Amino acid sequence: MTTKTPGTHGAVRTEPARGQDGPIVELRGTGKAYGNIRALHGVDLAVHPGRVTCVLGDNGAGKSTLIKIISGLHQHTEGEFLVDGEPVRFTTPRDALARGIATVYQDLATIPLMPVWRNFFLGSEMTRGPWPLRRLDIARMKRTADEELRNMGIVLDDLEQPIGTLSGGQRQSVAIARAVYFGARVLILDEPTAALGVKQSGVVLKYIAAARERGLGVIFITHNPHHAYMVGDHFSVLRLGTLELSAARAGITLEQLTNHMAGGAELAALKHELAQVGGVDVEALPDAEPNDGEPEGRNPKKGEKPNEGKKPNEGKKPKEEKAQDTVPGDTPPVTDAPHTVEGKT
Repeated sequence: MTTKTPGTHGAVRTEPARGQDGPIVELRGTGKAYGNIRALHGVDLAVHPGRVTCVLGDNGAGKSTLIKIISGLHQHTEGEFLVDGEPVRFTTPRDALARGIATVYQDLATIPLMPVWRNFFLGSEMTRGPWPLRRLDIARMKRTADEELRNMGIVLDDLEQPIGTLSGGQRQSVAIARAVYFGARVLILDEPTAALGVKQSGVVLKYIAAARERGLGVIFITHNPHHAYMVGDHFSVLRLGTLELSAARAGITLEQLTNHMAGGAELAALKHELAQVGGVDVEALPDAEPNDGEPEGRNPKKGEKPNEGKKPNEGKKPKEEKAQDTVPGDTPPVTDAPHTVEGKT
């Protein structure tokens, strides 16, 4: 059950009824196909208020397609998309904004030469006076922008400075505060730390945690499992358009998350290939683990027996197969020529 309440500047925004439990946004077996190309298939995702849901994946995993579906840019072609428990099909990003879903893209949708306060209200400027004498309410916009930034823990000495003079982390923080002010209940962050250094990435992660403390549901898209594990409550790993992993923080370690993100099978194959190259110490490389978290094809560690942890016959060939194996220098296996078969001519 939802109710419609007036949002910022009189805009009507749909909100959940008080006391409603469950996720704000939920995907059930959702997918997207572009003609014969299936970009996303069978994805399940739930975004709860006050929690950070991290979506990880390599290039081409389907992260961008997932963002476009939730933000209303594209429509899903399979499965269900629910907001506050109601099936929806957004036709434009404005439909998503009306339901409290805001997206902060990597380019931040800011104009570098404009002041901070102008970028904060870009496209939704406050005005005063009747038409045709309506004009910008600059004093009110500056005061509001400063208050909202301070509420997020962002203190800027001069709101008149061009936003392009701020650091990457500060610009990301301004974009997050802007989305929160304009009524976001679900905040989608498209790789906010991708082009930032260590210190500025820490600034952005701090404000992601602040958004969670304010009760927002956050979808954190990232390539970096270390950043995700610092603030994430739930982790979903996409691989070639499908959901490879969906796990709560309590059920997965950083090492396992990194392995799923990198692809355990590919790491094992790469380690095997590097072993054939001279000058590469493969013993120093981390062991890849399969999806069940059990090491696969690894070398025994110090003090560990070679077959420890394996089943009794695991890794051994059956006896009947040994007779067929050939070793360099041995006599080639016999053929099925007539004179080699006993009792026959």
